[in-house]
Amino acid sequence: MGYACPVCEDPQADAEHLANHLAFTALLGDDAHEAWLDEHAPDWDQADADALAATVTEIAAETDYPQVFENTVDGHDHDHDHERSGALFDDEGRAVERGRERARDLSGLDDADEDILEEAREMTRRMRGEGESEGGDADADATDSETE
Repeated sequence: MGYACPVCEDPQADAEHLANHLAFTALLGDDAHEAWLDEHAPDWDQADADALAATVTEIAAETDYPQVFENTVDGHDHDHDHERSGALFDDEGRAVERGRERARDLSGLDDADEDILEEAREMTRRMRGEGESEGGDADADATDSETE
């Protein structure tokens, strides 16, 4: 058993999840959730999760909460001997760069601004030691640039 959100009827696993759902949704700008909390739990923004949970569960309707466990989702009980490739993470570096390019396109920055940002990124990489694998000494480079 769980609780249905009294505002949007989203099922929540337990009282703490319901309290967190209401508070986070309100904090993220949902006026209906905030209004409900203001009316039924006026001190919601000062209360901890346990106190808020106790308040909201007095009002919220209990409901069935479907729980899916890892051992019940496949509907079969054979071993999987195929390799899990991790391909999901192979393109992570390229995805980050595509995100930067998209942000650049949307930012409205000119070429000079982009050069400054790229220089800042490079300095950050050197500070973090990422430049060492490229044949440079990150500490020496950081010290040289700091003394200029």
